[in-house]
Amino acid sequence: MIDFTFSGTMESVLTDTKKNELQEIHDRLYHKTGKGSDFLGWLDWPSTIDPELLGRIQKTADAIRDKADVLVVIGIGGSYLGAKAVLSALSPYFSQEDNGTEILFAGHHVSGEYLKQLLDHLDGKEVMVNVISKSGKTTEPALAFRFLKKYMEDRYGDEAASRIIVTTDAEKGALLNLAKESGYERFVVPDDIGGRYSVFTAVGLLPIAAAGFSVEQLLAGARDAEEAYKELDFERNTAVRYAAVRHYLYTEGYTNEVSAVFEPKLSFVQEWWKQLFGESEGKEGKGIFPASVVFTTDLHSMGQYIQDGMRNLFETFLLVKEAAEDVTVFQADEDGDELNYMAGITLQEFNHVAYRGTSEAHLSGGVPQMSLTVEKLDEFHVGHLLYFYMLSCAYSAYQLGINPFDQPGVEDYKNNIFKLLNKPGY
Repeated sequence: MIDFTFSGTMESVLTDTKKNELQEIHDRLYHKTGKGSDFLGWLDWPSTIDPELLGRIQKTADAIRDKADVLVVIGIGGSYLGAKAVLSALSPYFSQEDNGTEILFAGHHVSGEYLKQLLDHLDGKEVMVNVISKSGKTTEPALAFRFLKKYMEDRYGDEAASRIIVTTDAEKGALLNLAKESGYERFVVPDDIGGRYSVFTAVGLLPIAAAGFSVEQLLAGARDAEEAYKELDFERNTAVRYAAVRHYLYTEGYTNEVSAVFEPKLSFVQEWWKQLFGESEGKEGKGIFPASVVFTTDLHSMGQYIQDGMRNLFETFLLVKEAAEDVTVFQADEDGDELNYMAGITLQEFNHVAYRGTSEAHLSGGVPQMSLTVEKLDEFHVGHLLYFYMLSCAYSAYQLGINPFDQPGVEDYKNNIFKLLNKPGY
């Protein structure tokens, strides 16, 4: 279970009225009667995933690792961020050449320079592609796939079809039709799971398994969270407590949440978290604005604003108890840097001290705080953390009275772009 602390008192948050509201939300969630309930497939997915599907994902991942030096994953939003978050959290900072299949991403932005350099990088390497899109018409991944499909066909000829894997809708869409015509291997984006909640489906699991990580353990962590937070125990259910405190602070005028980590590997978990909460809550003129910082780096930049800027923000620390690897500060013969007083302290211990010092400073500056602590960064604990966030997000959005599972505002910018490009029909 995620360890949770709050700088205020839970009694002020969990009033009888709030407990009744959360009970109603709990019942709507688990009876699937609330807004957007058609998209609650993720709620019990970790415990109900088809073993046959999981076996096929692993078999395909093993074939990728056998055949390819590089897997290019094409997708945007939830179609890439979940996998990217897990891979960044679990991978070594400096990969070795013989470290297995490299996972690279495309279609998550429109940069000609990036795409050109990606294609150049692929030369001389064995390549496979996994394109992820419900429709096949989302502009950014569709553009990237147009270039990568041509690259694969020019390079591999008839063999290209066996090197392209599609994750898309089960019954309709341009990408599904292309996959059928071309004979691409296919995986399904479930109808009842939206993109930002899809990390535990084939959308996320295939790239994660292809990188050599245990999707069994990732799902085991998610199942552990599913079970741990199913009961509405206000003393123990930290997913509900986190959601309740967020909403309480929002009603008190704290409209921005700053996620703060001391482990840079978690920066893409923060990016995934920003999409999850931002796209789920930011509707109807409501919602907490999600922002992120990586400490101690950002203590030398954004730390100033958090300490002394507008008091409309609160801070949530995401902490890791155990480091996979560490180094200890040693006694130097020359103490010109005046660091010998730290001799014998590991850098992970330094970060724990930095957290306490930062927390005290920001509290004194009037910043409300929460902390979420995971034991360590492995597949099990990362899986648990991501499910924790998804469930908390649903509770948070329902407290605002909005649908956590749609994103109507995303269409506005697309329509404007299509008009400017003179797309037929726009």
